[in-house]
Amino acid sequence: MFEVLTPDDGRWEALWGAWPEREVHAHPEYVRLFEEDGARALCAVDDGVLYPFLLRSDPVDLVSPYGYGGAFRTGDADADAFWRAFDEWAADQGAVSELVRLSLFPERLLPYPGEREQRLVNVVRDLEPSEDELWADYEHKVRKNVKKARRSGLTVEIDEAGERLDDFVRLYEHTLDRRGAAPRYRFPRAFFERIRDRLAGQAVFAHVLREGRVVSSELALLSATSAYSFLGGTDDEAFELRPNDLLKHELMLWAKAAGKRRFVLGGGHAPDDGIFRYKRSFAPGGLVPFEVGMRVLDPERYAELSRGRETAFFPAYRSAA
Repeated sequence: MFEVLTPDDGRWEALWGAWPEREVHAHPEYVRLFEEDGARALCAVDDGVLYPFLLRSDPVDLVSPYGYGGAFRTGDADADAFWRAFDEWAADQGAVSELVRLSLFPERLLPYPGEREQRLVNVVRDLEPSEDELWADYEHKVRKNVKKARRSGLTVEIDEAGERLDDFVRLYEHTLDRRGAAPRYRFPRAFFERIRDRLAGQAVFAHVLREGRVVSSELALLSATSAYSFLGGTDDEAFELRPNDLLKHELMLWAKAAGKRRFVLGGGHAPDDGIFRYKRSFAPGGLVPFEVGMRVLDPERYAELSRGRETAFFPAYRSAA
C-alpha cells in the first residue's frame, strides 16, 4: 500500500533493513542529514519500492539528498501504479517540480517517468577481481605513488567506530579552506557526529598516518554491496608523499574484504577535470554515466515562478534571478 513515511516512523528503517541491497542513500538517518531550510526528509513506500526524498518549501518541490537516489526497487513492484499514487500525493502537497540524482545502478530503480539527463561521468571500481588483478588494473602512476607512500613510512588505519573524528574534521576543514570551497560543502562537526552515531555500520573512516599523526582522512559510506567515497581531506604538507593514493588503495582492499562488490569513487566538478582523471586512474574501464531525473509537476506554477530566468538550471526558479 502506498504511503509516505517520516524518519521517525520505524517502518521506513524496517523496510530498508529487509532489503538485501540496503543502499545507504535510502536510510532514514542519511536522508535526515539534509533536513534544513524548510526541507523535510520523507520516503514514499509501496510494495517493492522505497523512494527517499526531501520535500522543500517556498515553493514546494522535491529533490533527492546529496548522493545517489531515485525510486529504489526492493522487490516486485508495479511502477505505473507507484508513480500514479506518488503524483497524486505530490499534487496534494502543491509540488511544482522534482529533481532526482539517480543511482549509478539503474537496475535497482523503477523506470523514471520524467526527463533524464547525463551530467557527468562517475568512476566505479569493480572489486570482484583478485587483489593482484586490481593492482595491475590501476594506472602506472597509482602503483608508483602507493609504493612511494609506503617507502615514506605512511600507514593506513581503518576506523569503523569514528574514533579519530577530530582528525577527520581538522583535515576536512583545512582542505575546504585551501580550496575556497562553496558553503554547501561546509558541513558542521555535528553532521559527521550524526553519521558516526546514527549510521553505524553504514560508514567507515580511513586515515593515513605519518609518525603517528593523521595526514589524510576519508569518510566512505557503505551499502550491503557497495562502498562510496564521500568526503575527505589531506594536509598539504604531506602531498609529496602521495597519501591519497595509498588511502584509496587500502580502503578499496578493506571494502573488498568486507564483501563489497563495487567501490564508487565518484566524478569531478567538470568533465575530464583533474579530480575526475585522478579517480579514473584507479579504474580506467569503470566509467558510468551519472544522470539526473527532472519533472515539472505543475507547469502553470513552474512557468509563473521561472518567468524572467533564462537558465539551464533546474528548477529554473531556484537559480539566481
